[in-house]
Amino acid sequence: MGMFEYISGNVVYKQPTFVVIDINGLAYRINISLNTFESINNAKQTKLLLHQSIKEDSHTLYGFLIEDERSLFRSLISVSGIGTNTAILILSSFKTSEIINAIINANVSLLKSIKGVGPKTAQRMIVELQDSLGKKGDTLIPAIGGRNQSVEEAISALHMLGFKKNDAEKVIVKIVRENPEEISVEELIKLALKSL
Repeated sequence: MGMFEYISGNVVYKQPTFVVIDINGLAYRINISLNTFESINNAKQTKLLLHQSIKEDSHTLYGFLIEDERSLFRSLISVSGIGTNTAILILSSFKTSEIINAIINANVSLLKSIKGVGPKTAQRMIVELQDSLGKKGDTLIPAIGGRNQSVEEAISALHMLGFKKNDAEKVIVKIVRENPEEISVEELIKLALKSL
């Protein structure tokens, strides 16, 4: 994983694929996803979580605004056939939660729609990451109908399955309110599918 945890400094240059951050006159070039690029927006300063990739001919830094994206990046590069460039491309194609939901729900068509990801790679992503990402996504929802990450993930998954976002939101909120016991993301999606 490398020796660097994060970097915080002045943004001196930014493109959709990388950013240059200056710390007291020392500038670091850091590769980023399109999502991170959009999140940085016009910020003059930023803090990015880092992943260091060391190869025989290069030392490369990858930066992420949120831990979920860095964690998913590290999961993706653990899959046979997915290198750092492909992982960044995957992260640039969809939101982090959408990619996680696609893997958990074995949505091969969404995954193989990403450039550089064929059917075999999509299947490997599902087989190798489904269990670990499923456990991470299995956050329990409190009985109150508050909108949290789990609710958002369930709505996003239903939207990807072809349902209108407004319809999915109404059903999810109704289910959370009607179930006083804690409920997992997977169960929430299953119940919603019966109601939609």
